[in-house]
Amino acid sequence: MTIAGAREPEDLTRLFVERANAGDAEGLAALYTPEVVLAFPPGNMTVGREAIRGVYEQMLARVAHFEPEEPLPTLRSGDLALTSTRRRDGQGIRVQVARRQPDGAWLRVFDYPEPPAE
Repeated sequence: MTIAGAREPEDLTRLFVERANAGDAEGLAALYTPEVVLAFPPGNMTVGREAIRGVYEQMLARVAHFEPEEPLPTLRSGDLALTSTRRRDGQGIRVQVARRQPDGAWLRVFDYPEPPAE
């Protein structure tokens, strides 16, 4: 499954916020490759698109609204991209690795949305 509109890796962050605010856990999971690894909930690793959908269903039941965060420059190497944003709470950055799909769309392969606890 690929995402219409994720023509650049930076689009994934915008699409995440839009789909989260729409309460669309299925749409959030579709931003990831089937074999994705998500470092969430904190202290855990969630593997696979279906497992991530379940995590996002739980998250959306608790969090009603998401705001965009300041993007940092994207690093690219061929079909891979490292994207990141500064957390709005000032507690670090969120980091993702995306891969360009055969149809040209970008999907996340790794997502580390929470910084390590100090």
